[in-house]
Amino acid sequence: MAQLFHRSANALAKVSIVVAVFLIGGLSWASYALYHSNYANRVDEVREQPVPFSHKHHVSGLGIDCRYCHNSVERSPSAGFPETHTCMTCHSRVWTDAPILEPVRESYRTGEPLRWIRVHDLPDFAYFNHSIHVKKGIGCTTCHGQIDEMPLVRQVNTLYMEWCLDCHRNPARYVRPRSEVFSTTWQPPANQLELGAKLVEEYDIQSLTSCSTCHR
Repeated sequence: MAQLFHRSANALAKVSIVVAVFLIGGLSWASYALYHSNYANRVDEVREQPVPFSHKHHVSGLGIDCRYCHNSVERSPSAGFPETHTCMTCHSRVWTDAPILEPVRESYRTGEPLRWIRVHDLPDFAYFNHSIHVKKGIGCTTCHGQIDEMPLVRQVNTLYMEWCLDCHRNPARYVRPRSEVFSTTWQPPANQLELGAKLVEEYDIQSLTSCSTCHR
């Protein structure tokens, strides 16, 4: 019976297998890199806001506490956006004619709220409660980064599930005293794991990793 394939088919088959392996590996690596890239997770991306509010100026420069603007953070799932009258408490007296603040003044005159763009925007299928994290000693900067150094707010963490789970599995690495939750200058001490283990017990922190904890 005549040979169906030329002898070179063996070499072609081997080369094809090697090429396929490298191609699949390359595509897998590219997909992984894209998934973890800033382009995909929007890390360091600045969102356009109705007013370019500077946390660096207000927090670091003026010493305004997070809770002054985000006043529901200790009792609600949402940290909340500041109402216009909160802004006008100061800006009815300072920078009263600044063109950059005209949207604030217009909102105050008309009663139409400013449409702030959420920077840390979790998908609808993920549930997050600010108040419980605050109560358990998780600081603002743990998730939001050094917000006091940001002229314009940007996302510093991926918000991916693996990032959340790292904290849920190892809370002692991240928990801080409740008195320091809203501090932007607090740094973990050299004995953070020892301190964290103590606080985990004191605050009754549980390593909740079941799906229903966040997906309800």
